[in-house]
Amino acid sequence: MTAMTVNDRPVDFDMDPDTPLLFALREAANLTGAKYGCGVGDCGACMVLVDGEALRSCLVTLAEAEGRFITTIEGLSRDRSHPVQQALVAEQAIQCGFCTPGIAIAAAALLRRNPEPSAEQIREAIPNLCRCGVYPRLVRAIQRAGRVARRRERISAAPAPGIDPADAARAVPGMRVVDRPDDLGSSEP
Repeated sequence: MTAMTVNDRPVDFDMDPDTPLLFALREAANLTGAKYGCGVGDCGACMVLVDGEALRSCLVTLAEAEGRFITTIEGLSRDRSHPVQQALVAEQAIQCGFCTPGIAIAAAALLRRNPEPSAEQIREAIPNLCRCGVYPRLVRAIQRAGRVARRRERISAAPAPGIDPADAARAVPGMRVVDRPDDLGSSEP
């Protein structure tokens, strides 16, 4: 068994110690925010915090993670209230979302070390690849997150995960909430 703390909870993985941390998190712990991208540490889609440092979890084995504190995107903030998450949404620095968890983790680690990074420092500290090309907005978002973390700026909260179907129906007039299974085939409002 390999023991560590994941998102502030003690966890024991009964897996081969040579298993990449990424696979243990995704398959055994059902923490799917870290993504499998390249598998060789180039893309950064699998970034997690290991003792506060952003590392590529595809390159860290369970044996290397033993006894350490792991934070995934799910543990960064359950309600999307972390300044990095808020700023990424506010600056529209998210497109397809595949690389976003790794970028958010790398940005959180950077801001913990340097709460007021320059554009150049951000480009150096965020090695993540983004096929959608959000890089110009990403620099603005991370600088904005730093201002939010230092309480020099506020951002209206990003929506909480999930949405109630009735709220969605009010927001999207073409959608209809179905209350009973027998309403599924009805064409009447």
